[in-house]
Amino acid sequence: MLVTTGNEVEGHAIGQYLGVVRGIVVRSPNIAQGFLGGINQIFGGNIEAYAQVCEQARQDAFDRMVLHAQQIGADAVIGTRYDATEFTTSVTEVLAYGTAVKLVRKG
Repeated sequence: MLVTTGNEVEGHAIGQYLGVVRGIVVRSPNIAQGFLGGINQIFGGNIEAYAQVCEQARQDAFDRMVLHAQQIGADAVIGTRYDATEFTTSVTEVLAYGTAVKLVRKG
């Protein structure tokens, strides 16, 4: 599955727009990550325990978006973006979304 933040795929034309696809994940750190993150907040700097939670949430949201695109027969997802919203303390929704398309090879 081709996925891009751009609005086109080199060497291909958009044959059909299939619509918006998305992947949504709601995450919070586990007890160990929350504890380590809390300790790191005292000293400042990058909080790797929280960065791992964020990266896993983004990857899971991305994977769900790609699955959604596959389910509707897409060849690619263009205009891919991420969004995040904090629901409550330490609970965040991560959304990956884009436009699913069918591609036609140019030339």
